[in-house]
Amino acid sequence: MKYTKILHICKDIKKLDRMAAPEASSSSSSSSRYEVFLSFHGKDVRTNFADHLYNALVYAGILTFRDSEELHKGNKIGPELLVAIQQSRISIPIFSENYASSKWCLNELSKIFECKRTMDQIVLPIFYKVEPRDVRNQTGSYATAFEEHQMHFNETTVQMWKDALREVGELGGWDSRKEL
Repeated sequence: MKYTKILHICKDIKKLDRMAAPEASSSSSSSSRYEVFLSFHGKDVRTNFADHLYNALVYAGILTFRDSEELHKGNKIGPELLVAIQQSRISIPIFSENYASSKWCLNELSKIFECKRTMDQIVLPIFYKVEPRDVRNQTGSYATAFEEHQMHFNETTVQMWKDALREVGELGGWDSRKEL
């Protein structure tokens, strides 16, 4: 992984954050505690790409929220995690092979898109060793994950997750196979 490319991403985020600051209303800017929220599947990227990105963001002076595994001990997504998403100006979901297999990741993504729609939160997806079309269309490992989810979750929840993946798959983002 090229560290310089990660720093380039950080500079782009800092520029976006500065551009968004004057446009933000006083209520939304005062409620932003973090500049960036990272959403990722821990087993896929926690000790490699996500760590490098997090450290680069912090080094660049960008206040970044990265969850710890402690937040997921209960059966429901922790309220503190939902608050962290709401209090972030930018969210970066890092899509990896097993992202869609995690209900936590999918719940985070649903909350991120709720904040995108209601609070104009900026969403900058990273496609880490996965095709953006697999995320958008739930094919490949994403199809396998949803076959499992359909057996364990209600149709409304599964559809909400699919809609969020479809929406993010249509956004411009960074494709690690091409750009990093």
